[in-house]
Amino acid sequence: MEISKQKFQNIFEKVTKKKQIHESVLLVENSNGDVSYSIGYGGKNVDTPFLIASITKLLTTTCIFILREQGKLSLNDALTKYLKEDTLKNLHVYKGQDYSNRLTLSNLLCHTSGLRDAIEEGSNKSKLRALSNDVYIEFDETITKTKEIKPHFAPGMGKRAHYANINFDILGEIIEIVTNSPLEDVYRQLIFDPLELKNTYLPTNEDDFIPKVYYKDTAYSRPKLIRSIRASGGCVSTARELMVFIKAFFKGKLFNSTVFHELKVNNRLQASMFPIHYGAGYMRIPLNGLATLFAGKGELIGHSGSTGSLAFYYPEKDMFFVGDVNQMENPATPIQQVIRLAMSMKS
Repeated sequence: MEISKQKFQNIFEKVTKKKQIHESVLLVENSNGDVSYSIGYGGKNVDTPFLIASITKLLTTTCIFILREQGKLSLNDALTKYLKEDTLKNLHVYKGQDYSNRLTLSNLLCHTSGLRDAIEEGSNKSKLRALSNDVYIEFDETITKTKEIKPHFAPGMGKRAHYANINFDILGEIIEIVTNSPLEDVYRQLIFDPLELKNTYLPTNEDDFIPKVYYKDTAYSRPKLIRSIRASGGCVSTARELMVFIKAFFKGKLFNSTVFHELKVNNRLQASMFPIHYGAGYMRIPLNGLATLFAGKGELIGHSGSTGSLAFYYPEKDMFFVGDVNQMENPATPIQQVIRLAMSMKS
């Protein structure tokens, strides 16, 4: 299949010309890798480590799917099966009714729990507050803070979905309970070792390298904060290895890909994340809607991160897009970029 490398380069350069973008990398490949294109900016290349942020949720999803195949959990399981009563009590109180005991793994995986983040996704003020102090937040403290704020809706209400890191923070805790192993070991055993990923890891101590993250012109180093959000956004990788993972995720190398047909979830996320929908553990971006003036075909499936990371598959053209712009000011940047990349292939 022929691709227009010039179109990809133009789209990449349009992003990197923005004042707030200091470094970037893009890698585009088809399934078997005989079509491949990469470009870097600001000294970044396909082997430069970067924080993949919320793309980490795909790793957590992978573990859930594998454990499901092994019969160690079910997506219909209530959280009461895994978490202590004190942890769950008053976690989800909506309009005076406590729904905490009704929450399921599926609610977390699909962001249909209604739970709200103590640090709201998409709020620049809250991001700056989080970046201003590098502190490690224990899981119990995260749960306590979640209990202090009102949920958006009752679990599984209609087709509603609200993106919230707390959903995957809880899933990470459940993975550790089910396997009786630290999350970093589970990632290694189920993902990193099978795929031979040597430069992808979940930081666990002060000696582990965690790349800095830009907000406007300031590069922040927040290793303690990153280690607090392991299952929802704490992984470090490279474009080359992230490409290996995203292919494995959607092509059935780690778990049976029939799960995507079994779990046909497609809920629109909150307005601030337009045009993103959410499936069972991954983002879905329709290309035949308002965001593209109804000019595209199919959808992009994968994930982006608030730091500017992206990892998506475009089944319509059998192409994978992986990269990073390392800028927190506008989380929509990687989404806009990957939409343009996919749309450039429509002819």
